[in-house]
Amino acid sequence: MRFLGWLALLAATSVKGAVAGDAQIRAKAGPSEIVITTTSRLAGAIHSLTWNGRGFIDSADHGRQLQSASNLDAGTALTAETFNPTEAGSLFDGAGPKSTSVLHALTAKGNVLSTLSQMAFWLRPGEKSGGQLAKNKTALSNHVLKKTVTIGAHGLPHAIGYHVTFTIPKGEVHKHAVFEAVTGYMPPAFSKFWTFDPATQKLAPLSNGPGEQQHPVILSTPDKKHAMGVWSPGLPAKEFKPIGYGRFRFASQKVVKWNCVFRISHPRALRPGDYSFKCYVLVGSLKNVTATMTELHRRFSRKNN
Repeated sequence: MRFLGWLALLAATSVKGAVAGDAQIRAKAGPSEIVITTTSRLAGAIHSLTWNGRGFIDSADHGRQLQSASNLDAGTALTAETFNPTEAGSLFDGAGPKSTSVLHALTAKGNVLSTLSQMAFWLRPGEKSGGQLAKNKTALSNHVLKKTVTIGAHGLPHAIGYHVTFTIPKGEVHKHAVFEAVTGYMPPAFSKFWTFDPATQKLAPLSNGPGEQQHPVILSTPDKKHAMGVWSPGLPAKEFKPIGYGRFRFASQKVVKWNCVFRISHPRALRPGDYSFKCYVLVGSLKNVTATMTELHRRFSRKNN
């Protein structure tokens, strides 16, 4: 469904008539199933991912999920979180039972999940981030997010296809957009940070950062029996080397994070409409994750040659 179709759907769907977000998909991956759970509390964002006896997602508030978000400049300098549509909800939502974001459609069958949501701004009007005032004038944005999540993508049991489309509405003026296509907030037990180059199959320890670099990021437990990483055929982007894969350790909040980030700029104004990105979330042991990432890289490289 393209841009105009999405807006027509939103116009016909009131907040009061929003759909429920409680769903689950699953598929076998080695000794266990990967099980992904969404909730109405988070407007269909992913609340839980489990494999082989361990949970991989923190989900303490409305920001710490497996989810997507964007940050735009709104015609002024680009500042963190001040114009920040977020899939799971807002800072104001806290650890509460409801989300400011609105879920308009959800399907979940077998190993595939699809959602269509209207994202909340992370800050409400009048709130600040890093001393900077929110640029948005409403709590709920007109930014639409469509995602399709597939466990066992391309026949690879440990690969989760994460395909997202952000829709920038008409009537807004932006020169710069940062699309966090997918991020995972994980429990602090995933304390080992790694970088992996699937082209050379070289795995190396990675510092706490915080920040981005050009090679995929993996977070694992110290015993390497549980790990989650991210890879995209679209990174690193030619215009923004050497960044795209981020990692962060928030010691006081007892949470760690990785992300997969794309940037779009225009000297006058970004066009309204759809911006689509393809990422793969890899789940299993560290060995499973690196082997699957290598195979994805090999397949996409062969396709492009």
